[in-house]
Amino acid sequence: MNNMNIKDKIAAYHPFNRQEEEDKKLLLRAIDEFEDIFSRDNQMMHFTSSCYILNEKKDKVLFCYHNIFKSYSWLGGHADGNRDLLQVAIKEAEEESGIKVKPLLKDIFSIESLTVDGHIKNNRYVSSHLHLNVTYLLQGDEKEKLRVKEDENSSLRWFSFSQTLSEPDERWMIDNIYKKLYDKLICLKKEKKI
Repeated sequence: MNNMNIKDKIAAYHPFNRQEEEDKKLLLRAIDEFEDIFSRDNQMMHFTSSCYILNEKKDKVLFCYHNIFKSYSWLGGHADGNRDLLQVAIKEAEEESGIKVKPLLKDIFSIESLTVDGHIKNNRYVSSHLHLNVTYLLQGDEKEKLRVKEDENSSLRWFSFSQTLSEPDERWMIDNIYKKLYDKLICLKKEKKI
């Protein structure tokens, strides 16, 4: 699956739940309908890549306090024209945390369509829009020194899985995304895939 283009990878992806089934259709449709879907030039929706970063023991997840969303959340960012979303996830993880990461899986870990409320970024108003998100499972060294990327986050912490389901302030993300990611991890561990 690693030599496929991103559309083929999303098409081959097996949804974990109903949310992923529906969002997979949206992601594929967007690729077909919009030439600029991998760029922020598309102000309605565009691709992003997130990373669920585990420590070496695989019992903690790295979260940042996101300045725009005012909540602890996973790391990630915009594709900005790059269709290699695994590469985007790795780049964003390293830029936003200061640590080196590596993929635990090279395949897509999760997909989701996420709403982003209008906000000010770099003294400019950004209208409400959708992030068509592809998530990858990465690993980092918990002992490595974390470095805040001040223009994006104000804190970085290794969370236990229970903390990822209680400490963020975005209830929808906890109930629909972080819980799903935790459930998927449990499945992968049972199947001895990680």
